Amino acid sequence: METSVSSFSLLCIFIASFTISSNFILQVSGENPYRFFTWVITYGDIYPLGVKQQGILINGQFPGPQIEAVTNDNLIINVFNNLTDSFLITWDGLQQRRSSWQDGVYGTNCPIPPGGNFTYIMQTKDQIGSYFYFPSLTFHKAAGGFGGIRVLSRPMIPVPFSPPAGDFTILAGDWFKANHTDLQAMLDSGRDLPFPDGLLINGQGQNGNTFTVNQGKTYRFRISNVGISTSVNIRFQGHSMLLVEVEGSHTVQNTYSSLDVHLGQSYSVLVTADQPPQDYQIVISTRFTTPVLKTTAILHYSNSAGPAAIPAPDGPTIEIDWSLNQARSIRWNLTASGPRPNPQGSYHYGLVNTTRTIQLANSQATINGKLRYAVNSISFIPADTPLKIADFYNIPGVFTIGSMPDNPTNGPAYLQTSVMAANMREYVEIIFENSENVVQSWHIDGYSFFVVGMDGGQWTPESRQGYNLRDTVARCTVQVYPQSWTAIYMALDNVGMWNVRSENWARQYLGQQFYLRVYSPANSWRDENPIPRNALLCGRASGRRTRPL
Repeated sequence: METSVSSFSLLCIFIASFTISSNFILQVSGENPYRFFTWVITYGDIYPLGVKQQGILINGQFPGPQIEAVTNDNLIINVFNNLTDSFLITWDGLQQRRSSWQDGVYGTNCPIPPGGNFTYIMQTKDQIGSYFYFPSLTFHKAAGGFGGIRVLSRPMIPVPFSPPAGDFTILAGDWFKANHTDLQAMLDSGRDLPFPDGLLINGQGQNGNTFTVNQGKTYRFRISNVGISTSVNIRFQGHSMLLVEVEGSHTVQNTYSSLDVHLGQSYSVLVTADQPPQDYQIVISTRFTTPVLKTTAILHYSNSAGPAAIPAPDGPTIEIDWSLNQARSIRWNLTASGPRPNPQGSYHYGLVNTTRTIQLANSQATINGKLRYAVNSISFIPADTPLKIADFYNIPGVFTIGSMPDNPTNGPAYLQTSVMAANMREYVEIIFENSENVVQSWHIDGYSFFVVGMDGGQWTPESRQGYNLRDTVARCTVQVYPQSWTAIYMALDNVGMWNVRSENWARQYLGQQFYLRVYSPANSWRDENPIPRNALLCGRASGRRTRPL
């Protein structure tokens, strides 16, 4: 359920009498519109691959409701947890400016207990674009609970393409027939996950979705990979895709016949219904896997004269160079407006001197006889208290600042609650190094970063000579190819405790993540919002107070 309120006076009257919970009263902080959502989280029977499973539903829906917002809107999302276990939702790509309190991962938030509720209060501050949300605790992501997020430009901000005739969301990804509890038990026992059983589009299997278009019209498709283990490729039979946006960045409008979407990534493309009137197939297939999984949806012309042609178009399979070259072709549109009217290229990211280089090497390890994954030889283990809350209350013994090193140690892997120390306004270079034979996908909460380079082999300082310091895209999730590296530039302008993680969920669950603590000594509300009055407190913070009403 959603309500949009744009009148400030009416909002004041409403807020004055609206109590979100027994100890929290919402305060008005500006004239940007407020959008209110009430979500009830339950388990329910789903049959996405024809087998009965225990799925996570939001208001009875799988996938969950779409979030529609505009730049700077305030989102008030009241989540009631009717599961039998604790629950959290994270908002993949929403930057939570000055408020990691709302990030919805265990390092920042206490879980919502069974029968409890929590109200997320966040703003789409200075953002546009296509994103998604998903449950972040344990292995809930393999049970559903995900949905799309659209952040539209404000009406007076120009967009670098004509308004499309329709706006569709495609949430694609791999899926397992086993329940999420069984998958988690495999990992807990020290085993890896099996190969996925199939692919889903918007929670449905083969031809479970139909997208109806009118001949001659152009439509926007927002495509997100919400899977847990596999990169995918998408193509529209007989049609080309014009890429226009990547995770909040308007792009140079290149045309593609097929597009790789790695774990956790989101793209927007324009597709024009310029073919003879009939049905066509939208094809999703796995990348870099043997065997190759495939599923389809239907692109249905409203004046269709017949079914889609068979077979569906084949796509790339294991060609890494093809994917690498495509990734390098995705560029920032330097003349397009972003969330504000100034051009995206007005921030000259390539002319800023970096103040620190961080090298992050992923690895697989065996610790205490069980499969684990690590970053710089550290396999992350959750603490008994969320790190952000422990930091706020100065609770000792929960974590050690600086326990994640800036460089690979090349030593044996070990277990630790790893936190990297960083300072507000540092401008850092981060190198993701992948010496394994599988594609990695990395996400950083709270930020958008510039992907300045990627290549095969070992990164060296000389690799900087090949960086794109003019028009690379800014995004929040990036792939690292096998036996390769990827380099990013990132301005640390968002104070908080931020999750840096693998988007391969088995790897994340088994330790391939850490937290980046971006610190400002000013201790000012200008840099970071205070702890929310409705913040849930747990672990060693149980029984403490947040702020007076």
